[in-house]
Amino acid sequence: MRPRVLKLGTRRSALARAQSAAVARELEQLHAGLKVNLAGIETRGDRIQDRPLSSVQGKEFFTAEIDTALLEGEVDFTVHSYKDLSLERTARLRLAAVPRREQPHDIAVFARDVPERLAAGFELAIGTSSPRRMSFVPDLLKRVLPRPAPTAAAAGIRLVDLRGNVDSRLRRLHEPRGSARQLDGIVLAFAGLARLWGDEAGRALLEQLFSPLPRMVLPLSACPAAPAQGALGIECRAEDAVTAQLLAGIDHVPTRRAVDAERALLAERGGGCHQRFGATQIEVPDLGALLYLREDGGEPQLRWTPAVPLAAPRGAVRPWDGSRAERAAIEPIEAGDALSLQRLPGTEALFVAHGRALPEGAPARINPASHIWVPGLSTWQALAERGLWVEGCAEGLGIALLEPLLREPLLQLPSLSQWTVLTHAGAVSGWAPGQVIATYRHREASAADEAAAAPPADATHLYWHSSAQFERWRTGVAGPVQHACGPGKTYQHLLHAGVQNLRMFPAAVQWRTWLGL
Repeated sequence: MRPRVLKLGTRRSALARAQSAAVARELEQLHAGLKVNLAGIETRGDRIQDRPLSSVQGKEFFTAEIDTALLEGEVDFTVHSYKDLSLERTARLRLAAVPRREQPHDIAVFARDVPERLAAGFELAIGTSSPRRMSFVPDLLKRVLPRPAPTAAAAGIRLVDLRGNVDSRLRRLHEPRGSARQLDGIVLAFAGLARLWGDEAGRALLEQLFSPLPRMVLPLSACPAAPAQGALGIECRAEDAVTAQLLAGIDHVPTRRAVDAERALLAERGGGCHQRFGATQIEVPDLGALLYLREDGGEPQLRWTPAVPLAAPRGAVRPWDGSRAERAAIEPIEAGDALSLQRLPGTEALFVAHGRALPEGAPARINPASHIWVPGLSTWQALAERGLWVEGCAEGLGIALLEPLLREPLLQLPSLSQWTVLTHAGAVSGWAPGQVIATYRHREASAADEAAAAPPADATHLYWHSSAQFERWRTGVAGPVQHACGPGKTYQHLLHAGVQNLRMFPAAVQWRTWLGL
């Protein structure tokens, strides 16, 4: 029996061919006897390299020629970066599959000498042609790029228009100082680099152009991506039911659901690549869907759809909000400080669970090649003010939700079991032995201070800010209390402690909203 052969239409860029080749391999593995051949097609967007597409009239810059080839039967199906698809697609085409999405984040990549240039106070030239990135990224970089001193001004950022394929953009970071083409940094889609890394030729390219360079994975909470970024849209002719059935096997319902939500918001704003608008939805087990969005000039927003609908609180509500409780004083653990200072010079990857967990004198001892990650933006900023280069954060959702990103082959990070973790004494049990170092503990308060800060005896709804806080006051909690906390290790700690009536919230603000506070 002769194998069935399908022709896949794709753009000719290295990235487009890499992601199309990955789809072809997946289909061939799924369907025995199927052979997929790639057909490269040049698009108008590929030909326009001298100006931003947001300044060019028209649309379908990367799809029109490919659509024509599909409709005229020259190819059987096509693979697109979903964000390149316009909101008004012809009824003659069918969106047959939306495969599992790659990481949707943006990633900022920098020239090798940028840490030294920051320390010397130089302004950075950052390349991007995306109006959305132009609007969101400079503000974030000013907050998270390392400063030579805590009182030093934020880094100066100058935006430079940037077009071209991924490799041509990365090459501009390798230009010699003084070159007109040299850039200090560029902002790209993480998914594009990840797909290139999964292709043999693409990986060889990135090992040369990307691997040696400093990078930062930008948090969705501050820089939500373009709607559908990281997702692929696979189309065939509407009447081609046989091909559609073959493609349906790689459809991923959660990705399709997220992309539909993001593009619906884009449609409300008129669509188009000129939009300074970001929207990214992720689904968190036991928590639900988190939709990060932001518009030009506005603050980041978060819309939450709980995994289990929240019933309205019944009866009188007497809440206690641990996120607003006075923090206990802390004291360093001398043995932990000494051990961390001893281990840091040889540490390849470091997770700092709180700004207070990094001992004095530690920044100077950290291996310059170490990869540093943190729980959220507040810790990121605290370490940046101490001169440290942080590569990314867990968005306040916990290390478990961060692990898939840390396992991305593109980032070339060691397994989490090989990381060094700095945290407080009350959180040590949540980490693997030998991996974690407790560098501080919460100091015992006086009986009067303890009583004043503790949850009141008649509280009906409690929000625990940390596992240490829960352990501090758990014995004083009695009766039918509704417990709540954020995701991550606090939630896992409360579960293992046998807490009943426990609900997870993205953060305390959503808990307060639920209670009408």
